[in-house]
Amino acid sequence: MPTKKPTISSSHSASKPTQKTIAEITGLAVTTVSRALQGDEKIAQATRLRVSKVAEEIGYVPDRAAQRLRTGKTKVVSLILDPHNEILGFGNSLITGVAHALAGTDYHLNVTPQFLGGDPIEPVEYIVRNKLADGIIFSRTRPFDERVRFLRERSFPFTTHGRTEFGYQHSYVDYDNEKFAYESVLRLMQKGRRRICIILPPNQFTFHQHLNYGYMRAIRQEGLQSYIPGGISLDSDMPEVFEWAKNIASSPEAPDGFICPGETSFLAIANGYRQAGKARGLDFDAVVKSSSQTLHQIDPHIDNISEDIQEAGVLLGTNLLKTMEHPDGPFEQTIQDPDITFPSLKSFQD
Repeated sequence: MPTKKPTISSSHSASKPTQKTIAEITGLAVTTVSRALQGDEKIAQATRLRVSKVAEEIGYVPDRAAQRLRTGKTKVVSLILDPHNEILGFGNSLITGVAHALAGTDYHLNVTPQFLGGDPIEPVEYIVRNKLADGIIFSRTRPFDERVRFLRERSFPFTTHGRTEFGYQHSYVDYDNEKFAYESVLRLMQKGRRRICIILPPNQFTFHQHLNYGYMRAIRQEGLQSYIPGGISLDSDMPEVFEWAKNIASSPEAPDGFICPGETSFLAIANGYRQAGKARGLDFDAVVKSSSQTLHQIDPHIDNISEDIQEAGVLLGTNLLKTMEHPDGPFEQTIQDPDITFPSLKSFQD
């Protein structure tokens, strides 16, 4: 009696579908199914589409352990996520962007937290030495970042959110923080502000330098007074920034303009000045870097310059896919331009 050929409906109630299951349903050889699933162009397109359709209908998922043994690839991309508490929704936006870039590929996204104050090289070493991913994305770069050196010495694919100052090339996506700071100073000057404060990140990060370059260039160009607080940074928590702002607001040296490269520092400063009886628009103004509509809902009239974190995630994922395909380069290097759309001063006054 001939063996009954399995159907798609019967395979749903069976054990986990395999390539052999697809082969039995389609009548193809297992090797043909395997090549079709890998997109081998030597297999007819109609066959590839047929195999793909059956695989989707029966819920076939590649056995990653077997795949790793066969190819040496994990089909995993690891995103090492720093807290970035200065920007509302940073983590969610970046993850969403990277996931969009990986959609439709064989790659899955794993997220590894990088805790504030932790050694940044540890998660990178752990992933590489245990072969947990085929590529790594990380942020908050330093001018001579040891993670970049470690990965490059091992020819391990990576891309960074932020630049470095190494003499060699690597893939990155960055935001033009120098332009953000420069344009922010000019905007505050237009509003009559003369003593302008910028909240900088800790000085070990590359974007500290970029922000400071743009800020000081505009300050010197326009003959304004600079104010860089020594007791707080962009990584300070909100209560700490609030206390600093409340105290400085009553000082004769109180800044009348603020550049905040993140929403949380602005909210803390505005609250501190408010507690000291000072009002935005009268006693001080601010330009804030934002990545969502949240700040606009809180204060519709605040001057803000946007940074599209989700777009950065898409670019990082796309760049890493290219780096994994072409590990020797050329490397994609992208700098996002700040979206500057200030309202006119006349409409602001009206």
